[in-house]
Amino acid sequence: MKLDILVFGAHPDDAELGAGATIAKEIANGKKVGIIDLTRGELGTRGSAEIRDKEAAQAAKILGIEVRENLELADGFFINDREHQMTVIRSIRKYRPEIVLCNAIDDRHIDHPKGSKLVSDSCFLSGLVKIDSKEIGEDQWQEPWRPKHVYHYIQWKNLEPDFVVDVSGFIDKKTEAILAYASQFHDPKSNDPETPISSKNFLESVEYRARDLGRLIGASHAEGFTTERFAAVNSLSDLI
Repeated sequence: MKLDILVFGAHPDDAELGAGATIAKEIANGKKVGIIDLTRGELGTRGSAEIRDKEAAQAAKILGIEVRENLELADGFFINDREHQMTVIRSIRKYRPEIVLCNAIDDRHIDHPKGSKLVSDSCFLSGLVKIDSKEIGEDQWQEPWRPKHVYHYIQWKNLEPDFVVDVSGFIDKKTEAILAYASQFHDPKSNDPETPISSKNFLESVEYRARDLGRLIGASHAEGFTTERFAAVNSLSDLI
């Protein structure tokens, strides 16, 4: 299956929190979108890997994505080496996306910048013809593939975006997908230990960040992204 957009997250819920409304909008516009979680989030204070598997599947259903996979790398301990790069390369070559979205380049959780760099480096390496790869369990060699664009969504830290996407009308879908992760986010009835993302303030901050970015471009809501390369347009009229 060829995808238009492949979204990577170090943990289940990263993609929804960072780019959920953008994903929903692209799907509404007819794009084929998939999500690949690097880890199962097994070190998380709340919930468990098994619970988060089910929550991720429900969030995927809400967003209407084509496919969701988990690479089952070690939460907290994966590194950017050949072995891990080859795992990501196989996924990129399998789905051949035009655009890749991945974690924030700098963030509070150490897995986020690690995941960002791992995916970005793998996107480059995936285009090299002298790197051989096969899908697990398959005999056929994969063709090289390098996505045209790699963009990084913004997470805990308020990084300055290089560009923003108008997601007016899609914030409710994003919120619904986030709330599928009931073990992780604000639940007054939960007896689990509090974490930085389980507070009501954090959940509200997701929307007010989108509102503030929207305000800056004259829209109701927006999501921000950074890019390692110049974001190019064909003409000035391409800007909104």
